[in-house]
Amino acid sequence: MWHPASLLTGHGARRSPQVRRSPPALAGLRIPLPRQDRRSLTPHWARAALAFLCGLALLGCRPLPPADLTVLNGSEPSSLDPLLVTGVEELRAVLPLFEGLTRPDPVTSLAQPGLAQSWDRSPDGLRYTFHLRPGLVWSTGQRLTADDVVYSWRRVLEPTNACQYANLLFPVRHAEDFHLGRLTDFSQVGVRAPDPATVEVRLAHPCAYFLDLCAFQTLAIVPRHAIERHGDRWIMAARPLPSSGPYQLDFWRLNDRIRLRRNPAYWDALNTFSEVVDLLPVTAPNTALNLYLKGQADVIWDKPLVPTELMPALRDRPDFHSFPVLGTFFLRLNVTRPPFDDVRVRRAFALATDKPFLTRRITAMGEEPATHFVPTVTANYRRGDGQPYDPDAARAALAGAGFPDGRGFPEVDFLIDSAAGGAARVTERAGIELQAMWQRELGVRVTLRRMEKKAFLVAQRALDYAISRSSWIGDYNDPNTFLDLFMTGSGNNRTGWSHERYDQLLRAAAAESDPDRRATLMAEAETLLVRDGIPVIPLWFEVGFSLYRPDRLAGIHPNALDVHPLNAIRRLP
Repeated sequence: MWHPASLLTGHGARRSPQVRRSPPALAGLRIPLPRQDRRSLTPHWARAALAFLCGLALLGCRPLPPADLTVLNGSEPSSLDPLLVTGVEELRAVLPLFEGLTRPDPVTSLAQPGLAQSWDRSPDGLRYTFHLRPGLVWSTGQRLTADDVVYSWRRVLEPTNACQYANLLFPVRHAEDFHLGRLTDFSQVGVRAPDPATVEVRLAHPCAYFLDLCAFQTLAIVPRHAIERHGDRWIMAARPLPSSGPYQLDFWRLNDRIRLRRNPAYWDALNTFSEVVDLLPVTAPNTALNLYLKGQADVIWDKPLVPTELMPALRDRPDFHSFPVLGTFFLRLNVTRPPFDDVRVRRAFALATDKPFLTRRITAMGEEPATHFVPTVTANYRRGDGQPYDPDAARAALAGAGFPDGRGFPEVDFLIDSAAGGAARVTERAGIELQAMWQRELGVRVTLRRMEKKAFLVAQRALDYAISRSSWIGDYNDPNTFLDLFMTGSGNNRTGWSHERYDQLLRAAAAESDPDRRATLMAEAETLLVRDGIPVIPLWFEVGFSLYRPDRLAGIHPNALDVHPLNAIRRLP
């Protein structure tokens, strides 16, 4: 859909080239590059003519000066539109470009003032009045007003846009009805702009984490004037791209980099420490680690970008950092077709899954085996009941479904993605172990079905699978960010599972002002999800990871959401 030539846009760089050398402390660890990784670091001559001509026109024949900060960002983002992004690599690129009413604190990841300098909250918790900062402008100079906020949120809720994260706005009065088409008059939705500097929001019920929702990328403020002029292709067509965040898009070259440049019109530009930031789409772990060790990249934030077998050697290094995060690695089961339309089959597979064995054998980072779905470190969390490892009970459940010792059970597919080398490696190893585990305990055959990331997501959303690997990083620090995935109609459900009682419990929890009662309701919902309904099988809780030199970089802080605003990172002298 996107032609590389259309992405070679931006301003000529004016910085002097810098030479980075691998420090002696890092020189001892060398990783051989596979043949395909070497090719990925050299030009593809079949496309050289196009790339060279575009480079001549847009970069003035000059070598590209190095960035102040270079981040290895995993897979190529599918979009930079806050409406569409869902992956971590996309969110990492969108956060610096488009800001919300609030923004994540780099230390705690909790919401702090963003485009809104302050807000008032009514005593009953049902009304927020946000006061925008005076003099806000887009990076292109146009005034940024409260009407832009209302437009951006309406765009998320428009049914025709099918935003997967539209449910983040459902605490707003009548927002869910508008999104589902039960209400067509947007003026009835509880968000309005009484004047250019004020946004009034009315909630359907108190929402303890509403300010954190306002910091999430989906609710970031986007340029109405650019979208109305260019339509769905505004990210690619609007040049320069209007930005509301600390950075503006310098250029985006597919399979090369996203280059960001400090936005001088940003309200907090004085505290944006790096002038130029590069996000590199590197997926091969050997390539990523070598770039880092050679000083050609400053930060690795994703475990899949480091060879799993080297983790033990890296863990004792001063540039290795790990910490608990809100993340769950799990399996989705397609409940809309046989054999997983039978809850007894789903229960058999869940009971036959040895999670402690997987974490000992595969992850090697201290991940906690998951018998429940919500990570233990989540705030306001009371654990629901889950599924233990019980092979005898698993065989009994499968026999009760008509498949004693696996006889007559159809061969089923296990969908995995090959988006990033390390991620694919972990998933592949987990898949192989699960294949053997289920065959040993249940007598069933499972076939691994590998797909590249975009096709994988299409298949998962279309329910074109039997079992699918999955993971989820919390959008805010509350159990709801995990449990509401599986409400009826959620764009992130992707299992076909729907349960009226589950929906009722989460709606009741959302409206509950008593913290203890709310925690009880959510624990009951989690029990229904993991022990009774079983559209998912939790495997382990994630551990956050980063590789960077603390004597070279400051402003990176471990936090539960694993969010690290780029504008807060600075290079030390």
